Amino acid sequence: MIGKAKVGLLLVGILMIVLGMMFGVAAAQEATQSAEATPEATPEVAATPDPASDAYCLLCHTKPDQVWNLPSGETLSVTIDPAILANSVHGASSPEGALACSDCHPIFRYPHPTSLSQTIRDFQIERYAVCRNCHEEQYLKAQDSVHGQFIREGRLEAATCVDCHGGHDVQTPDEPRQRISLTCGRCHGVIFDEYRSSIHGGALLDENNQDVPTCIDCHGVHNIADPTTTTFRTGSPELCATCHANDELMSKYNISTQVFDSYLADFHGSTITLFEHESPDVPANKAVCFDCHGVHNIQKVDDQGESSIRQTLLTTCRQCHPDASADFSAAWLGHYPATAETHPVLYFLKNLYNVLIPVAIGLVSIVIVSDLFRRLRRRG
Repeated sequence: MIGKAKVGLLLVGILMIVLGMMFGVAAAQEATQSAEATPEATPEVAATPDPASDAYCLLCHTKPDQVWNLPSGETLSVTIDPAILANSVHGASSPEGALACSDCHPIFRYPHPTSLSQTIRDFQIERYAVCRNCHEEQYLKAQDSVHGQFIREGRLEAATCVDCHGGHDVQTPDEPRQRISLTCGRCHGVIFDEYRSSIHGGALLDENNQDVPTCIDCHGVHNIADPTTTTFRTGSPELCATCHANDELMSKYNISTQVFDSYLADFHGSTITLFEHESPDVPANKAVCFDCHGVHNIQKVDDQGESSIRQTLLTTCRQCHPDASADFSAAWLGHYPATAETHPVLYFLKNLYNVLIPVAIGLVSIVIVSDLFRRLRRRG
């Protein structure tokens, strides 16, 4: 009886195993058929972009609110808008072809290396040297400029490439022309306000006049020199002459180039010219253009307000001539030559001298020649 029971249990176990196998096969076939009937139910794994491509960088850097927490406690947004980069001068419109992320960030592959930058400004100073890879001439000029000098001295607020041109959003810096002075105004706000209210700045920013000077016309672009030096002051009349000695340009605004010529002919201008050619770094106490007209706040000479140049001329003269009387400035003819209408006596004397001087020189020459001839005859 016990043997028969064991045999029965064995048969039952074998039967259960066979039934289980049959059920498993049927279930697998059903699952396969269901998957074939709905192929979209099968998830597909997206291919990972090439690590050297922009698409690889943008997997993370297009996500919103991506920030880098620096040791200083500052946070720097590292979210990039691909459209801004594409529409910049480094984007699709570039004749050399669009720059890739790796062109400017060659060692920033993921995982990113540890940066030694403590602040956002440290990072900007560290990174702007990469501009040299394509713009070496401009980069070297900037290093020799007053901005580059300040940075080497540890004055990190001085402008770098990205401060003027931007990072991913670089645009043509002088289109429109107003952009030039607006860019400088980001750092030099007080000076920009003076310039904006001047005859030059108002014409450029309010009237869209393309002829008036912007900041770079007087200070340069990448090779900006220190404007507080003696050399800059001594050479400043030549800067003004760039426009005010240009006959074609001045004729458009009914301004005579005699303004500059008369300055060179008088005592102030002739002395400054001598210093410029002989000793440009030696201080000269003679007036240059901006001593009388102002630097960034230049106004029209025919303005009649209390702060106009005509009303403050005596005060201006007293900066160098402290004992000047009330009629001191009235003795100055200005930048225009005497005419029969404006200064008849001076006009007559000038023309008289134009006659008398050649006559006097001629008479002296006759006397010298006759005396020489007489001496030769006597020796003969």
